[in-house]
Amino acid sequence: MAYCHSHKNIIPYWLLLLLLLVVTSVSKPITTHQKIPAVIVFGDSSVDSGNNNFIPTIARSNFKPYGRDFLGGFPTGRFCNGRLPSDFISEGVGLKPIVPAYLDPAYNISDFAYGVCFASAGTGYDNATSDVLGVIPLWKEVEYYKEYQKKLRGYIGDEKAEVIISEALYLVSIGTNDFLENYYALPKRQKEFSKVSEYEDFLIGLAWNFVKELYFLGARKISLAGVPPMGCLPLQRATNILEDHACAEDKNSVAREFNMKLITLVANLNKFFPGLQIVYSDAYTVFLDIITSPSKYGFEEAEVGCCGTGTFEMSFLCNKHNPFTCPDANKYVFWDAFHPSQKTAQIISHTLLKTSLAKFV
Repeated sequence: MAYCHSHKNIIPYWLLLLLLLVVTSVSKPITTHQKIPAVIVFGDSSVDSGNNNFIPTIARSNFKPYGRDFLGGFPTGRFCNGRLPSDFISEGVGLKPIVPAYLDPAYNISDFAYGVCFASAGTGYDNATSDVLGVIPLWKEVEYYKEYQKKLRGYIGDEKAEVIISEALYLVSIGTNDFLENYYALPKRQKEFSKVSEYEDFLIGLAWNFVKELYFLGARKISLAGVPPMGCLPLQRATNILEDHACAEDKNSVAREFNMKLITLVANLNKFFPGLQIVYSDAYTVFLDIITSPSKYGFEEAEVGCCGTGTFEMSFLCNKHNPFTCPDANKYVFWDAFHPSQKTAQIISHTLLKTSLAKFV
């Protein structure tokens, strides 16, 4: 999408965002007969649309060049050059093209009625993971969701609110930080769980409790995303010196093992909770295929990110003063050393819409 950069014709970014949010619903009253009336998001930086902007943490991305390919070319707090998978999925099910962050004061319940994001970059299933960078723990995301429910009922009434709550699509994308920022980076959990498989089981127990709580709060349609091929993230490649910066297969093996346990968890949850429709969304397979066969998807670079040198920069290290940032992120699988580019996010989300999420659309 091209933007006019003439100083005489510049449109303020806040006005562009306002148009994006409002135009689709100017004459659109709240209805509850749409198949998916809202998209509700929990998780980490893979789906955080800006909540971390409003908490005291260094895990932020509300500065350039983040967001340079977003509408208006401005940073929103998304760890990406543009939109996230949750944004594309919202658009794909017929809702708005972005899912707003719950803590962003620029939005209110009239926006959140169609979609809302509680995710926080740097968090995990494990509360100890959120402590690493001082971000929002998963239990607090759920508390914000409870608060949201009260606001929704006050806005459209109990009956319509209950329909939205039960018919909404809940997107959950979380888990990578539990391994890369917590278990492998700090000693505490390794002392408690000598084998990573034991830590995986601990996380699965936390995931069960999380879904159970959502269920008793009224959620019925849930997508539980697996973790990506963690060993192929540019930051992991950069430290894999002994194997000439190849994907770290030990990390990918853990990701596959954990994802298999998530698949079993999903099957058990569906059996245990009447009326629950929870699906496992396999982002690992398509993401790995993009990384190993980038030209098939129109990419030129899959080993490093676009921002900076692409090997270690993310958050404040990925900034407008870095002279090495690439001119065209669409050629890169990764935006920074940890996060996929908007083009990758779009491919992954469209794949999920045709596979695990197809039953909801």
